Amino acid sequence: MTEILNPQQALRYSRQLMLPALDFRGQEALLASKVLLVGMGGLGCAAAPYLVASGVGELTLVDDDNIDRSNLQRQILYREQDIGQPKVSTALQQLQQLNSDIRLTALAQRLDETALQQLIPGYSLVLDCTDNLSTRNAINAACVHAGVPLVSAAAIRFEGQLLSLRHQPGDPCYQCLSRFFGEQQLSCMEAGILSPVVGVLGVMQALAAVKILAAVGEPEYHQLKLFDALSGQWQQFQLTVDPDCPVCRGR
Repeated sequence: MTEILNPQQALRYSRQLMLPALDFRGQEALLASKVLLVGMGGLGCAAAPYLVASGVGELTLVDDDNIDRSNLQRQILYREQDIGQPKVSTALQQLQQLNSDIRLTALAQRLDETALQQLIPGYSLVLDCTDNLSTRNAINAACVHAGVPLVSAAAIRFEGQLLSLRHQPGDPCYQCLSRFFGEQQLSCMEAGILSPVVGVLGVMQALAAVKILAAVGEPEYHQLKLFDALSGQWQQFQLTVDPDCPVCRGR
């Protein structure tokens, strides 16, 4: 279903409408889209405002955590007075002030595999902004099953990774990559994180999502992008299908 811009929306998004690659077609596609964002930590706090400001029509935020003082170093939607409050409801209030036209929903819960498989088919795209491998794999499996695109990112210390996945027959999935990871995965609590690194990766997630939803340019599917903040360099690798992948094999 296509949403037609009203005069107020045309003014709000006028700087995007000026872009020939986007124009009214792309903006109306954004307004008709539904995005599920899982994880309102550093990545989610960086990605969500740009999705809302860009005009994504509906955004659902998922996180079961409360705001801790240590979060304030990088989770920029939260303030000192918010400590102890649920992340999703606090983020929702901040984002509503940015764009009241966007349909925002907050789910203060941890989604298991069953819940993810029930929820994800109703969305145009999923952003994985979580911080643990088991959740990433579960989100990926549900997206593969539903054929819903996924934009995944991770950041730790001075490094980050970004990967967009299309999830059509013959495409690789996140499990094709995560099979190379060891069982012990460090978290920011254990290894640390430089604040702007999550900002860079979260904003790149939002950019990838907008390009996919608005069909702008060439979505960089299946290209694993690695960011090194110390050198300021990006590296890029093509992800290939694992023929023995238990998730996407035989689709």
